[in-house]
Amino acid sequence: MRTTLRALFLILGATLALWTSGCTQNPPTTGGPSGATSGSPGTTTQTSAATGDIKIGCYFSMTGGTATFGESSMNGIRLAIDEINAKGGVLGRKLSYQLEDTQGAQDKAALAVQKLINQANVDVIIGEVASSSSIAGGNIAQNSGVPMLSPSSTNEKVTKVGNFIFRACFIDPFQGFVMARFAKDNLKAKTAAILTDKQSDYAIGLAKAFRGTFEQDGGKIVGEEFYIQNDTDFKGQLTRLKQLNPDVIFVPGYYTEAGLVAQQARELGFKGPLLGGDGWDSPKLTEVGGEALNDSYFSVHVDVESSVPKVQEFVKAYQAKYSANPDTLAVLGYDSVYLMADALTRAGSTDKAKVRDALASTRGFQGVSGTITMNADRDPVKEAVVVAIKDGKAVFVTSIKPAGGDIGTGGDTAPATTAPSPAPTGAASPGADAASPAASPAADASPAASPAADASPAASPADASPAASPAATEAPAASPGTP
Repeated sequence: MRTTLRALFLILGATLALWTSGCTQNPPTTGGPSGATSGSPGTTTQTSAATGDIKIGCYFSMTGGTATFGESSMNGIRLAIDEINAKGGVLGRKLSYQLEDTQGAQDKAALAVQKLINQANVDVIIGEVASSSSIAGGNIAQNSGVPMLSPSSTNEKVTKVGNFIFRACFIDPFQGFVMARFAKDNLKAKTAAILTDKQSDYAIGLAKAFRGTFEQDGGKIVGEEFYIQNDTDFKGQLTRLKQLNPDVIFVPGYYTEAGLVAQQARELGFKGPLLGGDGWDSPKLTEVGGEALNDSYFSVHVDVESSVPKVQEFVKAYQAKYSANPDTLAVLGYDSVYLMADALTRAGSTDKAKVRDALASTRGFQGVSGTITMNADRDPVKEAVVVAIKDGKAVFVTSIKPAGGDIGTGGDTAPATTAPSPAPTGAASPGADAASPAASPAADASPAASPAADASPAASPADASPAASPAATEAPAASPGTP
């Protein structure tokens, strides 16, 4: 018996040794240099065997005071995803999305991005609209090495978070320049007052840019007053500003507050134009402000009434899908998906470092909002449009291009037509023409208020390590910013 037991132990020991040897000689193949996914440090994936949907993580304010920003952005995103999937997807794989509601709050934006990365294992991220929320969420994406593209956050600090963070829109130094120059040249204003949301990164940055250009052009800022988001009574501030007799009042804030400001300014007898930025761009603006907004002006990203074929194709497809007219946030959400799809295609994989590099090299991309070329700061060089409010509708006035490709406040700009600016020679990126809006399916693949049903593969592609540029050290403002 002892001999038999001894023989059995020898056989078991030899078998165990062979099994251990086989395991140690065949390590798992990693999907990238780090061999780790963004949500599971230390785990490994096999990029070459990636299957299932390419998952886009989306985070927007779907409820709360800026819900129309999220609704419009997601409408554009869904339309683009449907079109691309109808054409066969990207890299032979369908696109799907997971949506997280930020409720317009910075802390919830950061938590939303953490969830998208750590639990949903998304490949890329699109969001937010509010600049302060994009800064909060962008810090998480940057530290995890996940490419993030904000459709419409315009504050300078958004892309300064780090080199995995991009945007699809112009920035506030240019937007503020455009509105200040418009006030001087088109409205012949010599004096201006400013009413600013003091807790919004967006409003503060835009007010600063407006002031700098207006004063540089010889105008005078006669006064500035402040409020915070969700305030409803502005009569004290407006009374003090009206006493200074400004030619115009610049209000770089949200659509709800802008509508209330317009009503109360007219009640107090101010008859001059009110000016704003793209934070005014919502159907709710005129619902709140009504006739008080007539002959007011604000900047947007595209003229949705333009006769440019690409714009009209988008508008037709959007109306067919949603039975509504799009605003420019819907356009930017749509363009963001096509920008990301273009980068994924040129990267040839969902490897996050390669996708980041492809986004950074975007040149001459033909979007609905114009031709997009990323500069060294990962900000597009593109024109801005100024619209007037006439009888409850936004009516095109002019468009202004950055001079010499500069999106800052320096240099002169020239009036432009509504046509997109030409693509630079040797453009590296194709436009969104790859999938015609007319061909898009009418049905929505993902419900509006819930995450997409399609799950990404359990083993997501390996995460590229964040590149050398550090995350921004500025703390986000105490309340959400606007676009």
